Amino acid sequence: LPRPPPADAGSGLVGSCGRRAYAPPAERKRFYQNVSISQGEGGFEINLDHRKLKTPQAKLFTVPSEALAIAVATEWDSQKDTIKFYTMHLTTLCNTALDNPTQRNKTQLIRAAVKFLETDTVCYRVEEPPALAELQKNEWDPVVAWAEKRYNVTIGSSTSILGPNIPASTKETFVSHLASYNMWALQGIEFVITQLKSLILSMSLIDRHITVEKAVLLSRLEEEYQIRRWGNVEWAHDYDLCELRARTAAGTLFVHLCSESSTVKHKLLQD
Repeated sequence: LPRPPPADAGSGLVGSCGRRAYAPPAERKRFYQNVSISQGEGGFEINLDHRKLKTPQAKLFTVPSEALAIAVATEWDSQKDTIKFYTMHLTTLCNTALDNPTQRNKTQLIRAAVKFLETDTVCYRVEEPPALAELQKNEWDPVVAWAEKRYNVTIGSSTSILGPNIPASTKETFVSHLASYNMWALQGIEFVITQLKSLILSMSLIDRHITVEKAVLLSRLEEEYQIRRWGNVEWAHDYDLCELRARTAAGTLFVHLCSESSTVKHKLLQD
């Protein structure tokens, strides 16, 4: 049974050493007719006809919640004549959680996420041109202020190439907060952070303070400013925007589904 790649493949997610754990696969012809889920000893499994889905490392593909299993099954069922693995973000995130190709533990995942504070997109500001500086202040300051209040920390911003001086207490607060998530959810959080290049935007999104569309717009603020000034290359900019939204939305949904242990309740419709 062909196995899809983990979240690293073609998604921009890289290991702590900075290199991709997997190479993106080519598309291949759809080889199954029906997709279903079933509950096994380790969780919920995905069935492609009579065959069990497995990970790239040949582990049984098992997810912790029925809701996540349904979402993954939907990705497989939505494939047409060919399987486009690069569109199956939830499947690939599950593969990464199951195979853990970078062999990191929970503490290492948390530290890697918090390290993004040092280069967080919304903390780096420009002084020129004035219009962009004003735009950054108007759009990013409210999100930073929300995060400072939400987590009772000091973050700030800087126009220096060295970036802001993030207090150690702020980093430790985020370490403690992220420790409340399980390993699966942390894989999703890191994936979202990698897309947005921002821990602050990612936590604002996961905490439902902002929408996916807003988070993506704020992460691309300078690019959007340049587009408005110089024009849009439709085939390139529009594709990048849609792809970033899709990845960010999938990562956020993955975190939420991995943070909930509830089972989907099936309602019997009666006449």
